Amino acid sequence: MRAVVDAEQRLELRDGPVTLRGGAPLVNGRLLEVSGAQVSRLEEGFIVRWQGKDGLVFEVEAHNPAGDESAGWLRCRLQGWPGGEPLDSFGLHFAAVENAGAYLRQGYHSWDGSSYVDPESQDEVVRGYAMTQFLPRYGAGTALLGFERHDRFQQTFTFYPQQPLALGVETLWDRRRIECGEVCASERLFFYAHPSGAEDGLRSWARRIAAAASPAPRLPGRRITGWCSWYNLYAAIHEQNIREHLRSAAAARERLGLDLQVFQIDDGFTPEMGDWLEVKPQFPGGMRPLLEEIRKAGFIPGLWIAPFLVGNRSRLYQQHPDWVLKDRETGGPLVHYRFYEEFRWHKRSEEYYVLDATHPDAFEYLRRVFRTWRQEWGCEYFKTDFMYAGSEYGPQRAVYHTPGLTRIEVWRRVAEMIRQEIGDAIWTGCGCPLWASTGLVDGLRTGHDVGAAWGGERPAPERLRDTATRNFASGILWQSDPDVVILRGRFHYFSPGELRSLAIYAGMTGGLLLTSDDLSEVPEENLQLFKMLSGLGEGPCRFPLLEHSAVAFDSLALAGRDPVVVQVRPAGARGAEAVFCFNLADRPVQRTYPLEMLGIEGARYVREWDAGQEAAGPVERLEMLLPPHEGRLFFLTSGKSLHAHLHTAQPL
Repeated sequence: MRAVVDAEQRLELRDGPVTLRGGAPLVNGRLLEVSGAQVSRLEEGFIVRWQGKDGLVFEVEAHNPAGDESAGWLRCRLQGWPGGEPLDSFGLHFAAVENAGAYLRQGYHSWDGSSYVDPESQDEVVRGYAMTQFLPRYGAGTALLGFERHDRFQQTFTFYPQQPLALGVETLWDRRRIECGEVCASERLFFYAHPSGAEDGLRSWARRIAAAASPAPRLPGRRITGWCSWYNLYAAIHEQNIREHLRSAAAARERLGLDLQVFQIDDGFTPEMGDWLEVKPQFPGGMRPLLEEIRKAGFIPGLWIAPFLVGNRSRLYQQHPDWVLKDRETGGPLVHYRFYEEFRWHKRSEEYYVLDATHPDAFEYLRRVFRTWRQEWGCEYFKTDFMYAGSEYGPQRAVYHTPGLTRIEVWRRVAEMIRQEIGDAIWTGCGCPLWASTGLVDGLRTGHDVGAAWGGERPAPERLRDTATRNFASGILWQSDPDVVILRGRFHYFSPGELRSLAIYAGMTGGLLLTSDDLSEVPEENLQLFKMLSGLGEGPCRFPLLEHSAVAFDSLALAGRDPVVVQVRPAGARGAEAVFCFNLADRPVQRTYPLEMLGIEGARYVREWDAGQEAAGPVERLEMLLPPHEGRLFFLTSGKSLHAHLHTAQPL
């Protein structure tokens, strides 16, 4: 793709599978009134400069790619902004995105979903963050627009429901005071066409983020596996049942050789959010001796914390009400969550506020918490939750103790402190800003919490969608966390096929693999399933047919999209590739996949994991009938027999 200036002195991105026309200055969400434009040529691009009122200047520096497959970039600059009006945001508005069959709406944090949207089915304004990818309505390849850095600003992509699609790309400035003569500059916005599949194009953008990140991405040397208390015990934890589950996990690991590294105690041991140095009476011995027991049992001891949340009933808030963000409109504390009815999160607080990390005393308190947990309590695995609360609000809504930083700069300052205090401990971010966390977290949650049914409040397809559309960053920016796998034989609403297939889907990602079940009660075949999944190998899987699968879209019922999602894992230490085909539809479907379509060259010997039958000879395609909500897992090798490679993948 190339940037040009059209006859009406508007910016245009052309020569790709989609064309963006009518690019014009956008300030505070409105088109800027300009009197004209000047174009200055550069060696590999140009600068277009628009003149606004009262000396205001808006310019875009554009660098075009040197080769057909290289990326170009844009950077917006604003100068001469008057001091009387706050500057909230600035960027570009493209009046038309032509030939867009779908665009990727990328959410801001773990629970803010990610999906492709058909603009012809869109009936309201849609806002995404950091990047977007366009799938053409006609033709091959994809086009991508994405910012390079995410440690200073939040950047938005706003899609308007019109034909053709319109797009606004903005940097949220957040620094409301603009000094005389100050130049406000955005990060570089890369744009390029990619000739192959959607996931390949997304990976190329992730590599650009990795190259620009400081510090560099943290990529654990091995897959993070283990046990977490939440999805079985929830907040009903105490020393006794934690010890019972510890014994069960240790016994199962010893008997079956399960790969279980981490043993993590989740929410429920502190009395209120914010009181992180206190524990409930259910833990009379405190956390230090319990974490030491976990370590002596051979596990990495872990704890849960929501560092930015402060309950109104917490001792912290009662003693330091000035340590939370203030609401600009009401003057009182900014209320992030309200629980006024029966459910109160197993605590007493009716409201939850956001810790103001620009308050020096609040910041140092949080530093003391992480230092105590790491150095005195002995925590070696940190699961930080509800992390987006610390970067959710700009100065339009929140009053900070110390103004002048963007919401992302405030968040990064805390996150960098956390990493400094916990050292080389493992850190998984949940409810976490996706791209601002690069270089700090080891693992990152890619979707919503696991539910106990296929549909309902936490529908499985929604979580599968976010896992698929964010898989491209795993192994480049962090290790993905698809959340725990349920292994227990009862106390859920899944069919046996659904339970097994959801576990395989999570295991195939190559990211975090944890469970919360009492392993002494888990059926033997499900323990063997977990063992097989943990032995699949390191690194992420591929979704070779991502743009064709309904799992990647905002609706599974979208016409023309396949309800089957396909994952492919490369040959690991055992020399066998793995292919999992998962039918998300409510009806059975038949599928045939040439191996070449899945990115596998040449014929292969094939064995289905739980069928116990190996193909008589090499094949060039996979043929299958898939029941509703179930998948089939195949192992492929170029050798004659799979048995030597797949000794942990015997039929159950």
